[in-house]
Amino acid sequence: MIVLMHVATGGLAGAVTGSRGRAAALGPLLHFACDVVPHEDIPSRRFEIASGVAAMLLLVRRHGAGAVTVGAAAAAAPDLEHVLPLPRPRGRALFPSHRWPSPVRLPELPAWLQLAAATAILARLCRGESIVCAPRRPGD
Repeated sequence: MIVLMHVATGGLAGAVTGSRGRAAALGPLLHFACDVVPHEDIPSRRFEIASGVAAMLLLVRRHGAGAVTVGAAAAAAPDLEHVLPLPRPRGRALFPSHRWPSPVRLPELPAWLQLAAATAILARLCRGESIVCAPRRPGD
């Protein structure tokens, strides 16, 4: 998945759980789940880095060090191995979903659709709108 989608799904996990600890734990799991879905990547590393950093700065400005920001950082963190000179034991990537192709055989999720979905999620998170649907009351 594109970095922006990892930031958005992690932020969403933080908004839903309301807990920094739970968001931090769910972040890498969400990253793995998103990577398993066949997807198209954006070929520009510069765009990936800039969009991820910009999204994180927006979330920090809106949520500080809260659950939304922690979840976003935890979900995006595994992709740091693509830009930082981290060790690669036996020449393999550190994060499991980066080591092998997706076992799922579906058409690739286009980058433009990932970008649109991530932008919609991040817009709601940055506006502070409720992401979680409240249960309906009788008569509503």
